[in-house]
Amino acid sequence: MNLSASRISHNYGPLPVLADVSLTVASGEVVAVVGPSGCGKSTLLRILGGLERPDAGAVATEGEPPARSLNPITYVFQDFALLPWRTVAGNVALPLEEHSLPTAERDAIIRDALARTGLSDFAKAWPRQLSGGMKQRVGIARALAVRPAILLMDEPLSALDGQTRELLMDDLVALHAAGDLSTVYVTHNLDEAVRLADRILVLSRRPGRIRAEVRLETPRAERRPADPALAAQARELWDLIREDAAEADRELVA
Repeated sequence: MNLSASRISHNYGPLPVLADVSLTVASGEVVAVVGPSGCGKSTLLRILGGLERPDAGAVATEGEPPARSLNPITYVFQDFALLPWRTVAGNVALPLEEHSLPTAERDAIIRDALARTGLSDFAKAWPRQLSGGMKQRVGIARALAVRPAILLMDEPLSALDGQTRELLMDDLVALHAAGDLSTVYVTHNLDEAVRLADRILVLSRRPGRIRAEVRLETPRAERRPADPALAAQARELWDLIREDAAEADRELVA
């Protein structure tokens, strides 16, 4: 299923946040969105997911979601958003509860989501027993449980230490190799963007506009953390963002 946004603009009161943003995400594609703080990245993601209505422009999907998809578009958030009184399996089951599924089918979906995220042995664990990386795996498993066509990820690895982030990036690479899941990936981390994305959209400082698009030619499965070519692409992205980031920092501090 394809996702498109046409000429999205949005204000918060008198404050312009996004201006004339258009993008497309093809089936199976990972598109990262980067830019300086306050440029509207998370606002754009909420608009793409229907959580917020833009002041101008439109969002559309084209094509059919996966067979038996319960929610074509779903989120993975930065803060895990796990319910502490539910086990891992109970958290993954949460979005299934609004659907009238037979118990056997629901349990099979949960088992599949846990297996795809390496959590099969932790189904009965409580969130307080998990590391940050494991908690984020639960958040990803919960999103996968509804069999989405499009995954919207808002800084999903930003709260994690470097080693855990590397391991989860490996997991995300494997996840996208397994099917036609489309993803919009918002991040401040340029190394994540060049490791995971097929294309990277660079937003300007507020109001956010698309000022550049960078395509990654190396197949995702062949990219490595120490790859000099990836490091060079991350530096090129920073060169695009640096001046706007400095201006945004001064604006935020003022």
